[in-house]
Amino acid sequence: MGVVHRFVRLMAMLLLGSGLGLSQAQAATPAKDDGEAARALLEKALAYYHDNGDKAFAAFSRQGEFVDKDRYVFVVDTQGVMLASGGPSSALIGRDVSATLPPDLQKAFKDALKVPEGNGIQQAEYRWQNWADGKVERKHVFYQRVGQRILAVGYYLPRASAQQAQALLDKAAADLAKDEKGTLTAINSLKGGYLQDDLYVFVVDLDNQRYVAHGTNLRLINTDFGKINDPEGKPVGAPILALMAKQDSAEYEYRWKNPVTGKIEDKHAYLKKVGHFLVAVGYYSP
Repeated sequence: MGVVHRFVRLMAMLLLGSGLGLSQAQAATPAKDDGEAARALLEKALAYYHDNGDKAFAAFSRQGEFVDKDRYVFVVDTQGVMLASGGPSSALIGRDVSATLPPDLQKAFKDALKVPEGNGIQQAEYRWQNWADGKVERKHVFYQRVGQRILAVGYYLPRASAQQAQALLDKAAADLAKDEKGTLTAINSLKGGYLQDDLYVFVVDLDNQRYVAHGTNLRLINTDFGKINDPEGKPVGAPILALMAKQDSAEYEYRWKNPVTGKIEDKHAYLKKVGHFLVAVGYYSP
């Protein structure tokens, strides 16, 4: 993992403190409106800092023009001290936050601070708890080093959409038709792009009605799909099997655990028959 991306992982920890695992930081295409707003807020903060220097920290740390919904500016110096924040990390202002990190991350943090100032605005993605609703969600961050300060703004990404769920189902179905063994192996080993944040694929053999692949829970493999109920005891597997006995594709709504948030949520599943297999992908409702 590059120095810049390691830095973003650390910035995520500074937002709300430690305690939750992060995904590997990676480049991503942000939601257009939120992404533009977050970048614009950072650019505004950079311009304000250029004109006012460290006096800008007071403005960054109060509820005002540098806080926009769940987007806010935060600043750390090259020694790891939190200098300003318009969000929950305001409680860390004045503290050496790098000292609260494990030894390996402390070293990565120090390495990240060596990134040249002239590199301009950087960006990356991670998962973190949204302090507004308590849910673990994807977050995109923009940041830039200015002298001995690093200014940043992050925003929460929307959940996977119905269109993304349908696209993943189509991909899995097409791949399964071409390479049955390879596709099932890839789904079960979390490879091949079949696990995308809160989207995942599961496959049931309609001949014996048992799971043969699952993108998040391998304990379900070889279990009887027809006996699967939701967390409240309502049948899920049996109604889906009944639907697929009459048609080659269908949709079904039920309640299920979101692998990202860890909470039981409403889910809308797209179902497709591929030979003697049932392939399914569902998205979680907002």
